[in-house]
Amino acid sequence: MEKISEGQQMHDLMKELFPITRSITGEGVRQTLRILKEIHPELEIKSVKSGERCFDWIVPKEWKIDDAYLLEVETGRKVIDFKRSNLHVVNYSVGVDKTLTFEELKNHLHYREDLPDAIPYVTSYYNPYWGFCLTYNQYKELDRNKTYRAVIKARHFDGELNYGELVIKGKSSKEIFFSTYICHPSLANDNLSGPVLATYLAKWIKENLKDRNFTYRFVFIPETIGAICYLSRNLKHLKENVVAGFVLTCVGDEGSFSYLPSRYGNTLADKVALNLLNYDPLVGGNYKKYSYLDRGSDERQYCAPGVDLPVCLIMKSKFGEYKEYHTSLDNLDFVTPKGLQESFDLYRKVIEVLEHNKVYKTTVICEPQMGRRGLYHKISHRGRKGFVKLLMDFLAYADGTNDLIDIANILKVSAHSLIEVADLLKRHNLIEEV
Repeated sequence: MEKISEGQQMHDLMKELFPITRSITGEGVRQTLRILKEIHPELEIKSVKSGERCFDWIVPKEWKIDDAYLLEVETGRKVIDFKRSNLHVVNYSVGVDKTLTFEELKNHLHYREDLPDAIPYVTSYYNPYWGFCLTYNQYKELDRNKTYRAVIKARHFDGELNYGELVIKGKSSKEIFFSTYICHPSLANDNLSGPVLATYLAKWIKENLKDRNFTYRFVFIPETIGAICYLSRNLKHLKENVVAGFVLTCVGDEGSFSYLPSRYGNTLADKVALNLLNYDPLVGGNYKKYSYLDRGSDERQYCAPGVDLPVCLIMKSKFGEYKEYHTSLDNLDFVTPKGLQESFDLYRKVIEVLEHNKVYKTTVICEPQMGRRGLYHKISHRGRKGFVKLLMDFLAYADGTNDLIDIANILKVSAHSLIEVADLLKRHNLIEEV
């Protein structure tokens, strides 16, 4: 039986999650977390009560929406129906039931003239407001002489904000941190691609990385307020233990890779990301590099002054940089199993490099006699042209000051390709870990 690729499995999970109406609070977030918990039973679903202060922020009220539509009064025709797309309502809208003229209504309608067939994704989390989103073509078809009944059956109440946390223990208390957000409704790249990638990376770690050095922490949070709440509860622990971290978002389309650094771009996360993006055959240097000034997701919180976690982003098409962004065009056709698989494969290599990223020191003075150890014969027999030179070049910089990634950068090769080199040299007692 042919194995189903991780990319296809992620896309299948995305199909299940896509229709759920999510926001920064509410049942949609809990429903999403419960589905992820079916894959990872040890995932903990946690809550923060409405009104709780988290640094400079207050946890907002919970939002519940049952239905919404815009009715043409004279004909009784629904011109906008929330049940057809949950993007049709401004996310977090207050409830309303009003009859209005077109002139009164139009300030509550949102569309994109440049994308006439797309429903835009619009939010109003911290300012009480109601509104509908529709395609520009739908907007043009509205009769200016008709009256309309606007109905949004929604309410806000004291409830809770929810997030999920999954910790996979390793031999060390030092952690690799992955954060992704689960507050967007029917949007595939931004951001269902992040939660499904996190889910399957965690699955791969549990099944294939049995003798892992690091502990792995995955958090599934509402964007911005969720990260702030999580940091307010866990900042001390994270600052003491996280050695590298990544925000997973926009990882499912088939565009080239993108990289957004930490605030100063000098962390271990940046280091491994740049090595693989520059030298690994998966990418081959074909990626777009952004500045931290181009930030826009939860790296804003994790890299903030006073937090300073070693967190960066490796994405496919960066948020805000592709035309489908925050519209109904960011759908299950835009995100593909192939795009998801490419991100999975790259992040798997990130994890493997971090697991093997030791500082190495040669155990011999001058060059070792490779033939006496049978290495020349093995290399020749395996037909690996240039591998002898790679071994010798590795040894040339294994002076006790360079880690695996440092040596890879000097040699201008993927650090992942040096894992086998280091293992071979260790087996022959030619290097030792410092």
